[in-house]
Formats: sequence, structure tokens, C-alpha cells
Amino acid sequence: MQPALDVRDLEVAYTVRGIPRAVLRGVTFEVAPGEAFGLVGESGCGKSTTAYAALRYLPRNGAITAGQVLVDGKDITGMDAETLRRFRAREASMVYQDPGQALNPSLRIGRQLIESFTLLGQSKSEAAESALRALRRVHIAAPSSVMDRYPHQLSGGMLQRVVIAMALACNPKLLVLDEPTTGLDATVEAEVLELVKELRRETGAAVLMIAHNLGIIRDMCERVGVMYAGKIVEHGPAGAVFDHPQHPYTVGLLRSLPRRGARKHQRQLATIPGTLPLIGSILPTCVFVDRCPLADETCRTVEPPITDLGGGRWTRCHYPERIGELAAPEPSVDIAMLAPSAAGDGLLELSQVSKTFRQRGADIPALVDVELRLAEGETLGLVGESGSGKSTLAKTILGIESRDEGGTVALDGKAVAGSTMARSADEKRAVQMVFQNPDSALNRAWSVRRILTRAVRKLTGVKGEAANTRVEQLAAHLRLTPRHLDLKPRQLSGGLKQRVAIARAFAGDPRIVVCDEPTSALDVSVQAAILNLLADLQAEQRTSYVFITHDMGVVRYLADRIAVMYLGRIQELGPTDEVFNGPNHPYTEALLSAVPSVDGQTRERIVLSGEVPTPANPPAGCVFHPRCHRMIQGVCDVAEPPLVEVRPGHSMRCHIPIEDLARLQQADTLGVGA
Repeated sequence: MQPALDVRDLEVAYTVRGIPRAVLRGVTFEVAPGEAFGLVGESGCGKSTTAYAALRYLPRNGAITAGQVLVDGKDITGMDAETLRRFRAREASMVYQDPGQALNPSLRIGRQLIESFTLLGQSKSEAAESALRALRRVHIAAPSSVMDRYPHQLSGGMLQRVVIAMALACNPKLLVLDEPTTGLDATVEAEVLELVKELRRETGAAVLMIAHNLGIIRDMCERVGVMYAGKIVEHGPAGAVFDHPQHPYTVGLLRSLPRRGARKHQRQLATIPGTLPLIGSILPTCVFVDRCPLADETCRTVEPPITDLGGGRWTRCHYPERIGELAAPEPSVDIAMLAPSAAGDGLLELSQVSKTFRQRGADIPALVDVELRLAEGETLGLVGESGSGKSTLAKTILGIESRDEGGTVALDGKAVAGSTMARSADEKRAVQMVFQNPDSALNRAWSVRRILTRAVRKLTGVKGEAANTRVEQLAAHLRLTPRHLDLKPRQLSGGLKQRVAIARAFAGDPRIVVCDEPTSALDVSVQAAILNLLADLQAEQRTSYVFITHDMGVVRYLADRIAVMYLGRIQELGPTDEVFNGPNHPYTEALLSAVPSVDGQTRERIVLSGEVPTPANPPAGCVFHPRCHRMIQGVCDVAEPPLVEVRPGHSMRCHIPIEDLARLQQADTLGVGA
């Protein structure tokens, strides 16, 4: 059978300051019709460049310098501009990481979708009918209404469905997906991935998929290529590669993940030392040699051969038989110090905290009667879909948003003002924040030293040489070198920028740090380093964390307790192991079922019906009941359940007793129904 995509010895270079710099170095792989092939690796390894080269979407300074790319037998590297345009319009499509960037914000969805079909030669009326069918095909309810909306009026999941509908307009032979679910909630991510699977079965299109999330690749792809510095270093069936990696780099990636229920007080995460080579670096032998724990003189002088492992597997390594020698990392702190804190007086206590916004004359309740307690040295994880109130709760704790009257936020039993401006210097210093995107949080025009010096002066009052000494101590504590202090944020990698953001938060020795998705944009190895760093700092300083994330693996690793939020309310609150092992609130159950596992562990996914209700018009009764798979008619739609303790330290907001939830969920696990 002829491959849908056949990449042969592909080499790509970017011209920087007049010098061609190698990015891809002989990439070879095939994707059969109807097959999904995944590419994984750290940022900068060449995954996206490979995807763009597959459709010749390279930037102006990028060029294919050698090799071939054949789609359905046609070599696109030799096509002229007009032939290439027709090829892209009719035979191949791409779905980008950010659907908002792929759509024109000033045009209605219908106009943009109709254009996709008129370009194929359909009349305007035919294209309008085709557009409606395309939206139904990707399971968008009320497609006529969606056609009349602008992109900003749709959720992230809806936008991604629209972009997929546009990409499938020509029934492509090849569909390229570049991080299509980054930034989406776990439930929406699962819906989009299930949609792609369904459409692949329906159309027979080949899929080339790029993702940082190895669990997604395991779930979606039959085969995988592991890329490093522009080369595929390991290749084979996804399950075999992830279960039994045969290249040191693959081992490093997998050990960086919080897997199999790992917790911070059990072991630290492995990290890959060093950084990727710079674009254009001369790499005549093994591309991974400078970071490989198995490297010897042979690796530094002889290019590794491709070793055939059988069953369609191969690795580019001199010593695949020595993979078993790679040992797990030694902890840098006493892991006993990271054990969950014992229950005691709360360092931070929230009582009946609500937050109501006023928009266009209407009240929008973003938080409703939140009750929480955070102990010294404890990590509280906040999870839930976008719009559930997690970030609003964080801002209310910090005083960025003032809480409604009647609610209380207390530190050490003493109530603090609702606004940051009304809090004392000690109260401000006690609670700091690490933001999701360090690029937006750090002044790009200032050096790291100036950023940290300002934080030290503002939070501690220390000035002059004493402030500089404090900055250098802080930098050393956060594994930042003196050289880093004199650089600007734009000169640092994503992981280093996030270290600077964390250093700034710790400048005044805070007692509580609110972390809002601090690792979501980082590679798995950099993410592991940041999680280890946060755990180390907590062990040394007994700092407490409020940790907001969509990544259930990360929150399971770092958090001592988890609060699950939905529509501004806490639906479940309990110890991490109990929340993950169940029985769960039906919403928590759905969130956990949506998480893809790199270990191949599968559970039946619970599909939540409908969109998340708007806080401006919450449903009567339990706010989750319109989407709940366990809803009891005449009960859940009538009265809102209170948050009650179902076990010591474990609370839930559900009409169904914990014993009945346990029975129902156990029955579903055994596959015998409820």
C-alpha cells in the first residue's frame, strides 16, 4: 500500500543573519492511509518544523535543503506555487495549536467556513449547506447559531471543532495536528481527541500528530517517533516505545513524568541535564551525546547506527543493551520532609468567600460560599474546567479581587482586608504568586538582577549591598547562576524564566505561594525540574502552595489535598489519594476519566453532555446536574446539595450517598453497568 505521507531523508535549514542553520538532519518516516503517527520531544527538537515541512508551510527563512516529502505519491518539494496551492486546498490540511490564531476575529464563523467550500468550486448556496453539514459532522449543536457568531463568542473546544471542520472540508488524505489540545481542559481535550479518532475512521485520512503530552500520543497514535536535535532517535509502535524505551533520551522523557501515581514524598522526578543544542550546531556524531549518561568516547567519535529491534522498532544508539543501567535519580532532599502535613490550625482559612462581578447590569457570581483551610507546609491543588472559578479564587486570596461582604480570608486566625492595597506589608509579603506565563509576568526590558532586586526592596525593605547579597543568595537557591542575573528574560529558556518568576515570589520569604498553571507551557523535563524545585523549597522553608492546574498527573504528584471546583463552588475536597482512588463526586469522576495515560491504563471515558453553564444563569438545584451522568430526576434538579464530610477530611457536594457512589463506580469499573 502506498503511504499517505512518505518523508525521506528530510533536511531543513533556517537562514539566520545570512547563514543557513540546520534544523532537521535526515528525518525519515512513513504514515499509512488511516494511520496516526506521533512525533514527541522537547521544544526546539524539530517536531513542528517537520509538520510544517510536510505541507511546505515553512517560514520565509526556512528551506528544504535535501530529501523528499511525498503525499499520496506526489513529491511536494518540487511543486510550483500554483500546484502547491491546489494540493493544500484539496489533499492535505493542518490544525494549529491555537484555534483563535487560525480564525479571523472580525469575520463570522459561517463566512469563514463557507469560504473553505467555495475555494473547492462550490456555489455560495452549496457551500452554506456544506458548512452546516461540516459543523454537524464535528458534533456542534445548533450549527446555524454557531455560523452567526464571531470567534470570541465560542469556547476553546468549540473553536477547535470549527477549525477541524474547516480542515476536513476537502476530505484530505493527510491531516497534520500541531498540539491541537494545548490549553484545553481535560474534558474538552478528550472530546476533541475522540472526535479526531471518529473522523479518522470515517474519512481514512492519515494523521501526523505533534504533542508534548505523551499520554495523548499513546492514546491516539499507532506509531511514534522520538525526536532530538532534528533527528528521530527512536521509532516504533507507541505502546512498545513507551513501555520499553530503547534510547536514553526516551528514557529521560518518560522518567520526567509523574507516572503511576507517584507522589512527591515517595520520589523526586528525573530530569534531563543540560539543554538542546542551538539551531545550526554541528553535530557529527550522536546528537544526544552531551546529555547522555551512557556516553563514552565511541559516542563522541562515531555516529551511532540505526539498530533494528524487530517489530518495526529501531533506535539510533550504540548501546541499547545498556538501557537498564540508567538508574532512577537520588532525591536532593530528605523525602520524609515532603510527607503531607498533619492536620492542625490553618495557616490560611477562607470562610463563606464569594465573589460577584457586575457586567452589563447583571450579577455574575464567580465564587459561591467557598470554605477552605490551608496548613503550613501543605499543597492544596485546585482543579476544574476553565470558568470554574480557580483563578478568581486565587486572586481573591491575594486580594487582587475583593471578595463580597460577609466572607472572610484569615492568616493565622486574623482576618485580612479584601484588597491588596489595604493589607499591611507583612500580609502582602506572606502571600505571593507565580503566574502561568513568565513572559507576561516579567519586565522584558530589565535584567534578572534588577527584577529580583526590586522584589527584595519592595517586600523586605532591604537596600544597597544587602539587597544585592540577598538576590545572589536567592538566585543560588533557585539554581540560577551569576551569569543569569545579568541577562534579560528574553535571553532565557522557558524553564529559566519560570525559575526567575519563582525567585521573585520567594524574595520576601512568603508563607503561601499561589501557583497558577506554572508548568503548563513547559517541556516534561523542564516541568520535572520546576516541580522538584517547588518540592525542595517547600521542604526547606515549610512554604504552603495553592496549586492551580489542568494536569491531573502534576496535581497528583505535588498536592497533599485537592479541591475540585465547578461553577464557582467546591464539589469535592479531600486527600489526594482518596480523591484519585475514589469513590468520587460524579464531576471528579468525569475529569479523571478524561486523562490519557502514557502507561496505557484505560478507563471508560465519561462524556459530559452540553456546555458549561454560564455563572450568570446557573441551573436550579445542583449546578452540575444538566451534565451529570448520575443525575436523579426530581432530586438533583430541585435542591442544591451542601458540601458535607463523607469521610474524615473528605467532603463532597452530592445528593448520592458515598456508599451508593462507591457501588455505582465499582460496577462501572467491572463493566456490569449500574
